[in-house]
Amino acid sequence: MNDQTPIKEIDLNKQSLTSPKDKSDRFIPRNVQSNLYQLFMSEENIQGNTYNNLLQSSILGKSPAINQKLFNYKTENKQNEINKIINNGLNFSTTPTKVEPEKPPRKINKRPYKVLEAENLQDDFYLNLLDWSPFNALAVGLENSVLIWSGHTSKVSRLCTLEDPDMVCSVAWSQHNQHLSVGNTMGDVDIWDIVKQKVIRKWNGHQGRIGSLAWNNYLLATGSRDRNILVRDVRSPNQSIQKYVGHKQEICGLKWSFDEQLLASGGNDNKLFIWSLKNQGELTHFSHHQAAVKAIGWSPHQHNIVASGGGTADRCIRFFNTQTIEQVECIDTGSQVCNLMFSKNSNELVSTHGYSLNQIIVWNYSNMSKLATLTGHTQRVLYLSGSPCGQNIVTGAGDESLRFWSVFPSSNSKNNHGITRAETIDLR
Repeated sequence: MNDQTPIKEIDLNKQSLTSPKDKSDRFIPRNVQSNLYQLFMSEENIQGNTYNNLLQSSILGKSPAINQKLFNYKTENKQNEINKIINNGLNFSTTPTKVEPEKPPRKINKRPYKVLEAENLQDDFYLNLLDWSPFNALAVGLENSVLIWSGHTSKVSRLCTLEDPDMVCSVAWSQHNQHLSVGNTMGDVDIWDIVKQKVIRKWNGHQGRIGSLAWNNYLLATGSRDRNILVRDVRSPNQSIQKYVGHKQEICGLKWSFDEQLLASGGNDNKLFIWSLKNQGELTHFSHHQAAVKAIGWSPHQHNIVASGGGTADRCIRFFNTQTIEQVECIDTGSQVCNLMFSKNSNELVSTHGYSLNQIIVWNYSNMSKLATLTGHTQRVLYLSGSPCGQNIVTGAGDESLRFWSVFPSSNSKNNHGITRAETIDLR
């Protein structure tokens, strides 16, 4: 490995990573169940013939002589409980009610378990320079180079170096094979076969830099500063099979839905567009944001729900239903929203932020309450990707560091993240 590789590991045992004291913001209500049987039997004034008297009075219409003091309870609530049972019929059970034990809140580690120093990682809101492959390899674009970090061996290798003045603007892994797409400032995209270590496709067609890429099986969507989106098939040497035109400024976010039928795009024109692969064009667009839309995430649990985040002048995470074509929720985060990603294993999502808090927030999607706020980056957290297992994320920031966090539960709902110690890696 070249000693000049601009990525190096930081020793977390020596580095002081300041973060707020660990605490959980999750609130779990107690499950308290009333036992009406115990309520009645605990009253010393209830005599053995009370049941028959009540039954005759409520059902048979008889009025036996009942001691009026019998119902003279200390609180009105007990009288109401008696009346409810008389009206609904008496149904006592001798089996004690089972009370479920209270689940402890899931703990989210507030410190990263790995930190990589990534020299020359660009501080550019409109680029996407980080992606984690299904085969546990991390691609990072650093100026004019693409580096690959192996999650199996923790080794770093340099995939390619572009000729000056060309720069890497975006990287994205295919979800089905070891193909990596690389977009550059010249408007070209290279498709690399990582196993063969060679370019298998080289496409042009854009008139500006390619800041966003999104794979859909064998299809690759590319978004450019020229305001256009091109969709091409990697199996074919031909140019685009579809072209989507609608944005008025640079496209900075692209994400396919999990059913692979819809493409969401965000732009510097503050718009979120939804494109239909089947209809080969626009399905709808949303104009709710007041700043650039880079952060986009589709729910893996509700395929018609897409989330988007706005820039500094907006700061909101908005949720849209693509079936009813309406906004269903809006949360003001108080900070520029740079990325969004839903958990594959739970009903949660994570957002990363820039001006001015530079935070990472884990949310409970059911009520949009904060489960954890992670700090450590000293500049805006522009880049985000998730691990193949769905438990971990990696974030990149303008502070030229990559940080790995364990934020989501595992697929079997256990809290074992497979991490035994903190470690750091040198990407140089």
